Amino acid sequence: MTATIIDGKAFAAGIRARVADHVTRLKEESGITPGLAVVLVGEDPASAVYVRNKGRQTVEVGMNSYEHKLPAETSEGDLLALIERLNADPAVHGILVQLPLPKHLNADLVINAIDPAKDVDGFHISNVGLLGTGQKAMVPCTPLGCLMMLRDRLGDLSGLDAVVVGRSNIVGKPMAQLLLGDNCTVTIAHSRTKNLADVCRRADILVAAVGRPGMIPGDWVKPGATVIDVGINRIPAPEKGEGKTRLVGDVDFASAVEVAGAITPVPGGVGPMTIACLLANTLTACCRAHGLTEPEGLTA
Repeated sequence: MTATIIDGKAFAAGIRARVADHVTRLKEESGITPGLAVVLVGEDPASAVYVRNKGRQTVEVGMNSYEHKLPAETSEGDLLALIERLNADPAVHGILVQLPLPKHLNADLVINAIDPAKDVDGFHISNVGLLGTGQKAMVPCTPLGCLMMLRDRLGDLSGLDAVVVGRSNIVGKPMAQLLLGDNCTVTIAHSRTKNLADVCRRADILVAAVGRPGMIPGDWVKPGATVIDVGINRIPAPEKGEGKTRLVGDVDFASAVEVAGAITPVPGGVGPMTIACLLANTLTACCRAHGLTEPEGLTA
């Protein structure tokens, strides 16, 4: 049995199309255009590419994109002043500060300066608390994308055994909260978990988010389980030539694909969903700001 491959690229394209339709309706019926502000401090090359992609996709779905590129030596005071201006700007519905920030800036302080209603990354302490208590929150983009793919694949998730390997604030913890919200029985495991292989083997839903290439082999996967691989790890690929690399996930794909019922590939699985869900979150924030009906199927 070979697993069904969950095509994140195609799924993300579908999400973006639904966002674009809703944005068109918003403009026609209410004269409102959702706006996303992205703040990039410094010259991190990976972040710069990511910000460029976000800007392009924001415009493609009909939203306004506001990019703020600041030099690496920008002071905390200047960055906080910019966030304050964006918080007060009614044309901006979503604010995202690209991480990682240069070392001299306190990321927690910066994130918690964003208006929680505009925090489309879902990292503000208020949104973390709202999600943890089952209230309406802005939800982190990557876990939201994973949840959408799981619902699409499995329908009702009630009663399923879910194991999340990884306990980061960005993926592991919010992913567990979302699965709890959909009535799964949830275990958060990590590198220190005893008998990690046995814990993974009982999962109907296995979410890997540890950042270790190929850490989870196929014999840790329950036959027929749905495997969501959040890991994006760059490893040497000498077969492609000297100095070349390739991307792999936290799951050993070749062995897991023979056991799982469905699995996300790396690349082309969870990755494309992150920006699609960022756009969905910006649309949701805009609708909430104006007291309008939220887009269906694009929130947790």
